[in-house]
Amino acid sequence: MSLAVRPGILEIEAYVPGEAQLPGEGPIYKMSSNESPLGISPAAREAYLAMAGELHRYPDGGATELRRAIGAANDLDPDHIVCGAGSDELLQLITRAYAGPGDEVLYSEHGFLVYPLSAQAVGATPVRAPEKNLRTDVDALLARVTPNTRVCFVAEPNNPTGSYIGAAELKRLRDGLPENVLLVVDSAYAEYVDRPDYGDGAVLVRSHRNVVMTRTFSKIHGMAALRLGWAYCPPGVADVLNRIRGPFNTPAPAQAAGVAAIADRAHMARAKAHNDYWLPWLAARVNEIGLKAHPSVANFLLVRFPKEPKLSADAANEFLKARRILPRKMGAYGLGDCLRITIAEEPALKACAAALADFVRSAATQ
Repeated sequence: MSLAVRPGILEIEAYVPGEAQLPGEGPIYKMSSNESPLGISPAAREAYLAMAGELHRYPDGGATELRRAIGAANDLDPDHIVCGAGSDELLQLITRAYAGPGDEVLYSEHGFLVYPLSAQAVGATPVRAPEKNLRTDVDALLARVTPNTRVCFVAEPNNPTGSYIGAAELKRLRDGLPENVLLVVDSAYAEYVDRPDYGDGAVLVRSHRNVVMTRTFSKIHGMAALRLGWAYCPPGVADVLNRIRGPFNTPAPAQAAGVAAIADRAHMARAKAHNDYWLPWLAARVNEIGLKAHPSVANFLLVRFPKEPKLSADAANEFLKARRILPRKMGAYGLGDCLRITIAEEPALKACAAALADFVRSAATQ
C-alpha cells in the first residue's frame, strides 16, 4: 500500500523559478528573476562573513535586532514585525493560519503564483479576479468575495505586470472587504516606487485588524540567496504567525546581513538610481522596435509580442537564449504572449535591447 497524500496536493503545479543556466561557454545574462544588478551591500556582505565563526550557534529565534532595525528604518513597531525565510514563507504561513478546506483565497488574475499555490497547499480554493489593462481591479476582487473568502492577496506593485493601484484604491478594497477577510499587501518591490499616490499598506495595518503588509530583502537589498523577508502585522496576526513559524526560521548570518543592509542607505539609493535610469531606457528601446513594454514601477518590464509565430514570445525567448540572455516566460501567469525582463546590469540591458532589435529585423526578412 502506498503512502496517502492529502487530497489536492498532487494537483498542484510546482512553482518553477526563472531559468539560470545555459549549455555552452561564455557569460550568461540572467534577466529572469528580478535580482538586483548591484548585488548585496558591501556592509551586508561583511556582516554575513563575520558570522562564519558562529555557525554552531542557533540564531535569535525572535530576530530581535533585525526587527528593531526594520522598525526604526520604517517607523514601525518592531513588536508587530515577523521575520521569515523570504516573504514567500510568510505568505504561505498566512494562508496556512487563516484558510483551509472549504475556504477561498482571492487574488488578482496575473498575481504572484505563490498566492494560488499557497491556497492549494492547505486545501483552500484559489479564486482569481480579472484585471483591467493588466492592473488589479478592486471592483472585480470585491465582486468575488463570498462567505467562504478568508484571505485576499494584492501585490503592490504587482509581479509580473509592474503595475500598481495606489493607496486610495487599496483603502477602498480594505473597506469593501468583510472584517473576517485578511487583506495581504505584498509590497516586495515597494522601495523602487516613489509615485505620490503609492501606498505600501503600512497605514492600513496601523488602523485595521485585518491587514498585513509583507516585504523582502531579495530585491533592492540584493539578498535573494539568503531568503529573508518580513511582515508588518496587527498584534493578533503577529501572535498567530509567531505561533506557527519555525522557531529558528531566519539564519543568523541572514539576520546580521539584513541589519547591515538596512543601515546602508547609500547602497539602496544606488540600486534605485540604477533602476530609475535603465527601466525607462529599456522601455523606450522596446517600444521603438514595435514591441509593447507595459508601464512598470518595479525592477522589470513585461514585454508583449505579436501572436504571429515568427514574432511570438516563444520565438523571442529562443532567440534571446541563443544570445545567452535569459528572460522569464509568462505562460504560467496566463500571459503566454509576454516575456518578463529584469532591469539587470548595463551590459545585459544593452545586449538584450540589441538582441530584441535583431529579432524583430530577422522576423521581418523571413
